[in-house]
Amino acid sequence: MEKRRIGKVYLVGAGPGDPKLLTLRGKECLEQADVVLYDYLANPALLSHAPACAERLYVGRRGKGKYPPQEEITRVLIERARQGKVVVRLKGGDPFVFGRGGEEAEALAGAGIEFEVVPGVTAAIAAPAYAGIPVTHRTLASTVTVVTGHEDADKSSTALNWPKLAGGDGTLVFLMGMKNLPMIVTNLMAEGRPAGTPVAIIRWGTRASQRTIVGTLATIVELANAARLEPPTVIVVGDVVRMRAQLNWFEQRPLFGKRVLMTRPKEQAGELAGLLAAYGAEPVEAPTIHIAPPDDWTPVDRAIEAIGSYDWVVFTSVNGVSRFMGRQRERGQDARALAGRRICCIGPRTAQEVERYGVKADLVPDDYQAEGVLAALAAHKIAHARILIPRAEVARELLPEELRAMGAQVDVVSVYKTVVPQEAVEDWRRQLAEGLIQVATFTSSSTVQNFVALLGGADEARRLLHGVSVACIGPITAKTAEGYGLAVSIMPGENTVPALVEAIVHYYGGRVEATASC
Repeated sequence: MEKRRIGKVYLVGAGPGDPKLLTLRGKECLEQADVVLYDYLANPALLSHAPACAERLYVGRRGKGKYPPQEEITRVLIERARQGKVVVRLKGGDPFVFGRGGEEAEALAGAGIEFEVVPGVTAAIAAPAYAGIPVTHRTLASTVTVVTGHEDADKSSTALNWPKLAGGDGTLVFLMGMKNLPMIVTNLMAEGRPAGTPVAIIRWGTRASQRTIVGTLATIVELANAARLEPPTVIVVGDVVRMRAQLNWFEQRPLFGKRVLMTRPKEQAGELAGLLAAYGAEPVEAPTIHIAPPDDWTPVDRAIEAIGSYDWVVFTSVNGVSRFMGRQRERGQDARALAGRRICCIGPRTAQEVERYGVKADLVPDDYQAEGVLAALAAHKIAHARILIPRAEVARELLPEELRAMGAQVDVVSVYKTVVPQEAVEDWRRQLAEGLIQVATFTSSSTVQNFVALLGGADEARRLLHGVSVACIGPITAKTAEGYGLAVSIMPGENTVPALVEAIVHYYGGRVEATASC
């Protein structure tokens, strides 16, 4: 008889909002999850670490709106674990810092369910840090006290010692205190904290939507009302708030506050996302392309068997390299089979991908498009040369046609095809409709075409992109976008992802930093 699998629950801290502040252990847990229960404060971008087949359950936990009661959440955790599943309870910040993680762990222990607690970066420390406020400072504050600003409504009396909180000179950090801000301020001043004590309120700390207002105990309520601040917020009280004037680093980044739509394939969005985040933007995944194998590998396999007969192999994309080299390995060959072949890559990023397989490109044109490849190859004797081009199923025919016109014998084989992904588009479509996206990026004509198709046509695409800056990686992509009536605002001088990001930075008047990719 087959032994039944025993489930386990991971109580994972999702961090304060910036998806890169998730711990490595938290990422590992998500990658093996069968079920993920996530909160309002957990960045939805973190769900991309979970398998596509994992069950995703939104359980809210915010100050208003409908969401499952805590008892229901606990019941689901126990039920799914007893079904033998790996369950991740993804909680904003740290599970044990006002996150009710202790209650959930207690219930799991009582039910005999194995669990593990994965600490997270708490917003109590991270949000002030991203606002330029150190919660402790050698000359300003030797202690920091983290306080709930929203006590259990069922308590008969407050458990907070207001005289003690007000009497110290250390930093006070209130979580979930926006609704009770007037009461917090009144109690602190009534117990002796000076009215001129600096106060900062940080909303959505560590995210591109972060907003910070600064005042004093005497003025902060009026300032918050005028700014119409709503939860989630972190309230910082103490002299360390004065440091913000000098240490405000995050909000000074050139793309701070900008949400940037990325239409690249999901597996290729990492470089673009990293560069955008380094400049302060919030990348939004909106993959409009899925890379799939060709319908028939036969032409590719024939080319691999006859690889020794070619003089040149021309790679026009990173995907072309990885798919061709991967298939070559499956057929029992490796990079040694390319010995004696001259390798041409359309750009430096494609050349880097070739080097990953132990092969160095012989030729990389100065102009990273088909026209540049043609100009570069024209300087070599390619009449009667045999040239292999592993590429996408659908691509511009300019390169093979012009090479043939130069007298070369050209074989084009499809090593992959691009298809419209089946993933839901509702989330990023909603963000466009609500005006939450400031820039939309397109890195190929296919990303434009599929973007328009996913939105239901050019008219709808133009409507949703009204007021959004359109950034295209090069003139070919820009021409495709303009063909749909989209106004292209940003285009780099060279067809690379780093150049595209730099062009976006320049567009918004920012200075390009040498260490942006760190």
